[in-house]
Amino acid sequence: MTRSTGETNMKTAITEMFGIQHPIIQGGMHFVGFAEMAAAVSNAGGLGIITGLTQGTPEKLANEIARCKDMTDKPFGVNLTFLPTVNAPDYPGLVRVIIEGGVKVVETAGNNPVQVLPYFKDAGVKVIHKCTSVRHALKAQSIGCDAVSVDGFECGGHPGEDDVPNFILLPRAADELEIPFVSSGGMADGRSLVASLAMGAQGMNMGTRFIATKEAPVHENVKKAIVAASELDTRLVMRPLRNTERVMTNDAVEELLRIEKEKGADLKFEDIIEQVAGVYPRIMMEGDMDAGAWSCGMVAGLINDIPTCKELIDRIMQEAEDILARMNVMAKA
Repeated sequence: MTRSTGETNMKTAITEMFGIQHPIIQGGMHFVGFAEMAAAVSNAGGLGIITGLTQGTPEKLANEIARCKDMTDKPFGVNLTFLPTVNAPDYPGLVRVIIEGGVKVVETAGNNPVQVLPYFKDAGVKVIHKCTSVRHALKAQSIGCDAVSVDGFECGGHPGEDDVPNFILLPRAADELEIPFVSSGGMADGRSLVASLAMGAQGMNMGTRFIATKEAPVHENVKKAIVAASELDTRLVMRPLRNTERVMTNDAVEELLRIEKEKGADLKFEDIIEQVAGVYPRIMMEGDMDAGAWSCGMVAGLINDIPTCKELIDRIMQEAEDILARMNVMAKA
């Protein structure tokens, strides 16, 4: 890590692959990853990401990519989540506008992205796939993904069904993978970054931490809820459906858990649809914090302020440099 003109630079396989200054990625988040969010992170030296399925249609996504290009000349990516759904989005159309928009990085998540990889490869688009286990990461490597984001049990959103935290998962991934990977889940500061690098990651992906920033295009109530929450304020929902999601607790979530307990093995998605379907606009846009379940990581316990994205990323890099310098002194002692 070198210092010049007050800037901290850290070169890793991920910064080189994506053409970014700092090894920090903003994960795709539903009704958070708009152009404003992605541009703010990219302008601060990280990799901002637009959430494709929040836009929903190719036309809207093309427009959002164009808006982001007006706000930044730095690299940014698009998240494309492949869901097992009855009314599937127009994935071929979404892939087409990502390529036509000149986007050079795609974060894939959910189901196996193998069908879209040839199109991205031909267009020179780098693909980083989100994985919650080493076996999924190895699969992503085998089908040709350029990198993976290894998501520990601490993460907001879908942590998978294995419940392995990052202290175990990251070193396991480092032992097995040949392609570079970033840590995801529980990441908040310079300590997170240095720890991730120590365990073999080439950078880190932050979701919840980026919601609590000045530029995040969400209601102030959401940001305040994250700052007020401790590491004990998330819940796991939809576990009986094997579609586990880590969410911030609220009245609707506690009601959802009550229904899950009551129904037991007979639980169906329809029983909890009111608490989970279509609630994001009401929460993120309108600030109705009891509308339903929304993804939030345990990392809320480490979030105590609402800085700008630049202040946050600069602070992380400075903290990381200070930690490395301190450890270097210890090594020489």
